[in-house]
Amino acid sequence: DICEQLLAAEQSTYHNTLLALRGFCSLHAQDHQGALQDFQRVIEHDSPHPNSCIKALCGRGLIRISGGSNYLTALDYITACQLKLEETIFTIKSYVPWNQRGLLLKVLQEEGQTMLQKKRYPEGSSVSFQKKQTGLCTFLTLKPSRDAPGVFQLASLLVELDSSDEASRILCADALYQMGRGEEAHRLLSLALSRNPQRAPVLARLALLQLKRGFVYDGNQLLKRVIRIGDSSCLLPILDIFQDEDRKLLQSHCRWRALAILKGKQEGAAIKEAVAHLSFAILAAGGYAEDCLLTRARCYGRLGQMKTAIFDFNAILKEDPKNVQALSGRGFVHLALRQQKEAVQDLISALKVQAGAVIPAILSLKPEAQGLVTGWLLQHGRAALTELVATKDPPGEETLRDLLTMAKALTKICKAAQHHIFYTDVLMANGEHQEALKHLQEAFGHRPAEDFARARLAVLQLRSRNVAEAAAPLSALARRDEKDLAFLLNFVDTKQQQHLAQAAAQEGKVLMKGHHYEKALGYHSLAVLASRDSPRYLRRRAACLTHLKKYEGALKDMEKVIQGHGCSSPKTRAGDHCCQGFLLLALAEEEAAVRHYMEALQLDEPLALGTITNCPGRETLTKTFHRVAQNNLEKQRYEEAWKITDFGLKIDKSTELQKLRARLKREASSCSIH
Repeated sequence: DICEQLLAAEQSTYHNTLLALRGFCSLHAQDHQGALQDFQRVIEHDSPHPNSCIKALCGRGLIRISGGSNYLTALDYITACQLKLEETIFTIKSYVPWNQRGLLLKVLQEEGQTMLQKKRYPEGSSVSFQKKQTGLCTFLTLKPSRDAPGVFQLASLLVELDSSDEASRILCADALYQMGRGEEAHRLLSLALSRNPQRAPVLARLALLQLKRGFVYDGNQLLKRVIRIGDSSCLLPILDIFQDEDRKLLQSHCRWRALAILKGKQEGAAIKEAVAHLSFAILAAGGYAEDCLLTRARCYGRLGQMKTAIFDFNAILKEDPKNVQALSGRGFVHLALRQQKEAVQDLISALKVQAGAVIPAILSLKPEAQGLVTGWLLQHGRAALTELVATKDPPGEETLRDLLTMAKALTKICKAAQHHIFYTDVLMANGEHQEALKHLQEAFGHRPAEDFARARLAVLQLRSRNVAEAAAPLSALARRDEKDLAFLLNFVDTKQQQHLAQAAAQEGKVLMKGHHYEKALGYHSLAVLASRDSPRYLRRRAACLTHLKKYEGALKDMEKVIQGHGCSSPKTRAGDHCCQGFLLLALAEEEAAVRHYMEALQLDEPLALGTITNCPGRETLTKTFHRVAQNNLEKQRYEEAWKITDFGLKIDKSTELQKLRARLKREASSCSIH
C-alpha cells in the first residue's frame, strides 16, 4: 500500500525503486503476475536505474524458477552480476527469502555448469529478449549462451553467497579455464584440494591442468589418486568443458600410461590400474577409441571379467562390424566361456575378413585352447559340408568360399591329417578335383597309408582306375567309418556307384567263402552304401554280421529289408522272417522271434520248415514256442497262447505242446478259442 501511494504521487524520483520494491512485495504475497509486470517495467524503462534493474532481474529470476525456466533465471542473474556484483549479492541476501535461497543457488550452479558443458545450444546461437531494443533492453541482448565470463561472474556470486560450497568453486575454476586463465583456475583448485584432499572432481581437473602445463609426473600422480578413489564418472562433466586439444592430450597420456603398465608387471593390481587409465582415455575420446577398447577388453579377459570384455568388443563391432581383432578377441572370450556356437561364429567371421591376422592369434593360444578351437571349427565345417553335399543342390559360392577359407586356415594352424582331409573334401565339393588330388598327394604322398586319405585318392582317381581297385580302399574305410564313406560316395556318379556295389558284393562273397568275414564285411558295407540299401546286399551283410556274431547290426539290416518288402514274393519274405527270427533268438528276444517264425510259416510253410530244420533246429524252436505259449497262458491270453501252440505243432509234434493245447482246451472251455 505504501509503495502504491508513493507511486501515485506526482514526484517520480524513485519510481523504478518503488516498482522493484512493490514487485518483491507482490512476489512474497504469491502474486507472481503483478510482480512480473512491475519487474518488466523497471527492466524496459528508457532511463534504467542500475540498482533497481538488479532488483528487478533478481526478482524476475525467482519467478522464472517457479515457471520452470531455469535457463532464463541464470541469464537474469548473470546480467545482474554484470551490472554490479555487490548489489546483486545484497539483493539476494536482503530480498530472497532464506527458504528459497538454497533452491536458487542450486539452479544457478546447474545452469552455469550446463552452459560451460555446451549442452544448451549449438555453436554460435544466441538468446535475446524479444522486446523493444531501447535502454537496458539493448544492454540485455545476450551473447552466446556459452559465454564463460558470464558464468564466471555467476560462479563468483555463488562463492560470495556460500564460501564453503565446493561446487561453486569448481564452477568458477571451469569458467576461468574456458576464459584461458588456467593459472588462476589451478590456484583455485589447489586451494579447494587443500580443504578436501579426496575430492575426485578437483583431482581430475588438476591432473588435466598439470598435463597441459607439461608437468606429466604431477598429472600422473593426481590421476592415480583419482583411480584409488574409484570415481571415474567425475571425468564425464569435465570432458564436456575442456577443449579438444586438452582432451586429446589426456587421451594420449592415459593410453601411453596404460601400455607402459602392461609392458611391465602382469599382476591383477597392475592390470586394473591399466584398465582405469584406458577407461580415462576412452572417456576423453568421447566414448569410442578402438585401440583402447581392444586393449581394455583383453585386460578384462585376463581379469576373468568375460562379460565386460564382450561389452567392449561389441562396442567396436557396432562401429566396425568387420574389425578382425574385435571378432577374434570376442571369439576367444566365448572360447574361455565354453560357448562353442558363438566362438565358432566369431572366428569364422574373422577368418573371412583377414585369415592372415587370425591364424597367428590362434597359434598364440595355449595348446589346449588351440585344440579346442581347431576341433570346434572342424566340427562346424564338417557338419556344414556334409549338409551341403547331401542336399544335392548347387552349393552357394559364398558358403563354399567360407568353407575353403576355414579349411585352409586349419591346415596352417595344425598339420593334422583330419584337417588336410577336410580341405580336400571342400575342394572336391567345389569341383576343384585336380587341386584336391594335388593337395592330397602333397599331404600324404602318392600312396597314402591312412585309410581316409586312400579312400579319397580312390574316389578322385575312379575314372582312370579299375572299379575293383577302387573298391579295396573304400571297403577299408567302410570298416572304420561308414558315415565318412557315405559322405564320399556323394562325389561318385550313380553309374559308378552301381559298378562299385557289384564289384564289392562279388569280392565280399569270395571272402566269405574263404571265411574272411571281417574283411568281407567292409566290402558288403560298401555294396550296401553304394546301392542305397539294396535288399540283396543288406541280406549279404546281415549274413556276414551273423557269422561275426554281431547280431544287433544284422538285425538292423534285416529290419530294413523287411520294411521294404512291398513287391517281394512270399517265398522271399518267408526267408527274411526266418532270418529275423533266428537273430532275435540269438539276442534272447524269444517272443519277437516266435512272431517272425509264425509269419514265415504263414507265407511259405515248406520253405520255413526247411529253414528251421537247418537252423536253429525243430526241437530247439519248438521248446521256444512252448515257453512263449506257456507265458501267454499264465497271463490269461488264451487266444494268443492257442495260436502259438498251433504253429509250434506245425514245426514239431512236441509232447509238451500237445499237453499245453489240451490244458488250453480245459481252462478255456467256456471261451470261444477257434
